[in-house]
Amino acid sequence: MEKVKFALPKGHLAEATFEILERAGYVISGRERTYRPTINDARVDLKIIRPQEIPIFVSNGLQDVGITGADWVRETHADLEVLLNLEYSKVQLVMAVPKTWAEINSLSELLEEFSHEGKSLRISTEYLNLSTECLKSDTVYRDLYGDADPVLVTPWFRKGENEKVAIYLSFGATEAKPPENADAIIELVETGTSLEQNNLKAIETVMESTAVLIANKKALRDHAKRESIYDIMTLLKGVVDGRKKLHIFVNVSKGKLQELLSLLPALKGPTIAPLSNKDWYSVNTVIEKERFLELIPTLRRLAQGLVVYEPRQVLSLDNARPGEQES
Repeated sequence: MEKVKFALPKGHLAEATFEILERAGYVISGRERTYRPTINDARVDLKIIRPQEIPIFVSNGLQDVGITGADWVRETHADLEVLLNLEYSKVQLVMAVPKTWAEINSLSELLEEFSHEGKSLRISTEYLNLSTECLKSDTVYRDLYGDADPVLVTPWFRKGENEKVAIYLSFGATEAKPPENADAIIELVETGTSLEQNNLKAIETVMESTAVLIANKKALRDHAKRESIYDIMTLLKGVVDGRKKLHIFVNVSKGKLQELLSLLPALKGPTIAPLSNKDWYSVNTVIEKERFLELIPTLRRLAQGLVVYEPRQVLSLDNARPGEQES
């Protein structure tokens, strides 16, 4: 059987990615020494690749499935299937300018100021497409420049009609570019510390991004590969869902059982078992973690012996079955 080619991201997504895979039950070896670590699933081949490249490789079928940032899926316009929001590495793509520009607090104000001064605006970023979309969706930009594309400047090409706004491709250390090499940047931020340290402030949010599981459309039409890919998705979704749940066990008297059951949420239905004392029952169920504190008064009033576990995974298997379409 042909193995599923699974691309894992290098860089800031790497640690959280290996953590979720290990929590899902995978054992990965050799990632410190090679770009081709091994995994305890004989149907899968791993390769570590920069997250910027993964959507293109998956779209073109060079990889069957991968984990990357939602930002790079949008930036590359790759034709693929997003299977699952993995909900980690939550970041924002923002536009930032020097903090000393107290009068500028939005993209519109930035465009108005540079137009009024008759100056060309220089933006440094890794995200040429998302930056272009952000600019062209701004009302002031459209009023000033119509549908003209900003100039894109890279070592390999220069294109676009609007010389008044130029987007320069950055190869890293983007926060260090202003004010000498750029007037503004468009960059990922998680806590904002890097912007603060470089005397910058965010004035516009371009998008919010998390890690996502993506797949090649042709691979999903291949029966064997589809089964393997959906197995990966099922295990990872179990971790995503498990982080939002708590598994609780309580003892309750026979007289209070029905009242407790009427007030206790459950994944489908709680498990109820009689204890050695015929007037008592054990109840265990899975609840939303965010509801736990709200349920404490009810549990304290009606139950005894509360035990709480954080599940490694919660697998809702009936929602993780691939379709019947064959290759």
